[in-house]
Amino acid sequence: MTEPEIRAAFVNRTKGEAKRLHVPRDLADRPWPDLDYLGWRDPQAPDRAYLVTELDGRLAGVALRSPAAPSGQARRSMCSMCLTTHTGGVSLMVAPLAGRAGQQGNSVGVYLCSDLACSLYVRGLRSAGPGARLHESLTLEEKIARTVGNVTGFVANVARDGRR
Repeated sequence: MTEPEIRAAFVNRTKGEAKRLHVPRDLADRPWPDLDYLGWRDPQAPDRAYLVTELDGRLAGVALRSPAAPSGQARRSMCSMCLTTHTGGVSLMVAPLAGRAGQQGNSVGVYLCSDLACSLYVRGLRSAGPGARLHESLTLEEKIARTVGNVTGFVANVARDGRR
């Protein structure tokens, strides 16, 4: 993925907003063979995150917001995409819907690994600590396919709801 391709992929941002958003500078250094999608947090605004994946043969990206974490004791939560459990490492991320629905303030939320590294957790390349991955009889390929399906399903919902 190139920076212009990433900027053009956003379904819930205007062209001007996409032009101004922070795109990672280390694109060439990302572990692309191990990534099912590109996800990152904006270092200038920690409450903003972005996710870009392939949808129907084209890149599709969504801008996300992560509300401030509640103060107090961190609890164990599970990512809806990769099913990794974290203590304090899962965030509710909210995406405005594409099109008129999003302009009217409609959005959809999902619990997601705060660092957006689902691909690495599923493959065992990053650890969320003891007990983070439940024992499953699925193969690695099946776990990857499930994660990809969850991510593309979420992105499709954000994009589709805006086209109604």
